[in-house]
Amino acid sequence: MQLEKFVDELPRPRVLKPKGSVDRLEYYEVPMKVIKQSLHRDLPPTELWGYDGSYPGPTIEARKDNSILVKWTNELPVNRHLLPVDTTIHGAEPPNPHVRTVVHLHGAKVSHDSDGYPSAWFTNGFKEVGPDFERKTYLYPNNQQATCLWYHDHAIGITRLNVYAGLAGFYMIRDNEELSLNLPKGDYEIPIVIQDRSFNEDGSLYYPAEPTPPVPDVYPSIVPEFFGDTILANGKVWPYCDVEPRLYRIRLLNGSNSRFYTLKFNPVNGKAPHVMQIGTDQGLLERPVHLMELILAPAERADLLIDFTGLDGLEFVLANSAPTPFPMGENPDPNTTANVMEFRVGNIVKSYKNNTMPDRLVEVERLDPDCACKIRNLTLDESTDQYGRLLLLLTGQNWNDPITETPVINSIEIWRFVNTTVDTHPIHLHLVKFQILERRPYDLAYYNATGEIKYTGPARYPDSNERGWKDTVRANPGEITSIIARFEGYLGVYPWHCHILEHEDHDMMRPYRVVKKVCDKNKY
Repeated sequence: MQLEKFVDELPRPRVLKPKGSVDRLEYYEVPMKVIKQSLHRDLPPTELWGYDGSYPGPTIEARKDNSILVKWTNELPVNRHLLPVDTTIHGAEPPNPHVRTVVHLHGAKVSHDSDGYPSAWFTNGFKEVGPDFERKTYLYPNNQQATCLWYHDHAIGITRLNVYAGLAGFYMIRDNEELSLNLPKGDYEIPIVIQDRSFNEDGSLYYPAEPTPPVPDVYPSIVPEFFGDTILANGKVWPYCDVEPRLYRIRLLNGSNSRFYTLKFNPVNGKAPHVMQIGTDQGLLERPVHLMELILAPAERADLLIDFTGLDGLEFVLANSAPTPFPMGENPDPNTTANVMEFRVGNIVKSYKNNTMPDRLVEVERLDPDCACKIRNLTLDESTDQYGRLLLLLTGQNWNDPITETPVINSIEIWRFVNTTVDTHPIHLHLVKFQILERRPYDLAYYNATGEIKYTGPARYPDSNERGWKDTVRANPGEITSIIARFEGYLGVYPWHCHILEHEDHDMMRPYRVVKKVCDKNKY
């Protein structure tokens, strides 16, 4: 189905208001409901699942160090999922109901019982499971710097389906340091989540029930990756956004299941908006970085300043050139998935406040590799399951295997992701923020034969716009990607996983445990 582009205006998610206060903390209630919403002028309303009745969900705004409480409630059907559930993968087996939810605030530093642990799911009318995670009112301390987080479903075995059904929304943390920079705000700050979807003729969501070719004896069956043929921004298919000829702050999120984006404005009459990146997943950079194009993996965010000054009356398409799968798959269709949205520049500026590009932003603490207590080599592996289906794993282990990563509270570790597959995997660690140290090519055949690492070239340091705090990193094929993190704040069990949701559900996710003991560098 080919839909006309740039006929619907970009929606802006509303900001959620607290219900009141509990123990002097702001208190929010967010139900998950079945909704019908118009995603394109020429589509019938689409049945979706939405937080607080909307897709994407409402934005939650918080201040640094001001804790809030959020009660997440499941008002969805118990056993009628919108999409095909594969009951052969972990966590989705009978007698577990088809509809289960648990909310993860992606990028938040929170205690384990407010993290949205995948097996801590709950249903409409069912208690939560597990003795350690019986909780659905979460405490978010917000003791981290200003940044753009996002909340989404994380139920084990069906995360890909629940997020695709609509369960995602923005969560903004503000602080005084950010406010002192006088960045564009109000109407001039626009959060945009980019997602891909496919539709049936009646406007309903299409999601494949099996891979091609099909898997014998398994129906429905998980697919290795999913790429929709239509791009949505803030829940609208190829929308347009009216802007004034001045500076805007755009908060971009890749909320797609599997699709990467390489974003760039198509020039008009040799002109294009000036784009600077000022922040990464976990906060502001030290200084703005000029961009010619921007790569965003699933779950990555980018804080951008886009200057439309002097471009009065022009219309610019935000284009996508990323192949699927990334980085060596098919190029996007120039008539469909190569287009994201359109920006239409007007002729009048209503306000010139907060309209200056800053030279410097914030100081970014640099973690010292010499202070690391441990260096871990962690493989990203490709295998097959008992049905012959592609199976992606971390360290060759399944989710339910015994925990092997046990960082010490407040210690620094270096994790090296040894990618033995042909895909780029966006690796996300819960609880912690981290910094990228390097990416370095290595001899895969030699590694497979000996288990030893032999580098084939020099280290490549992170791109200029990656040199801030991150929570999701692109681990490329043929490379070893090294990150450094301080495991601070809380003890307990947290997941780390690939954020290609089809990979995460089957079975590219592992738990790690933050433990309390003395970190002795010398014993490593």
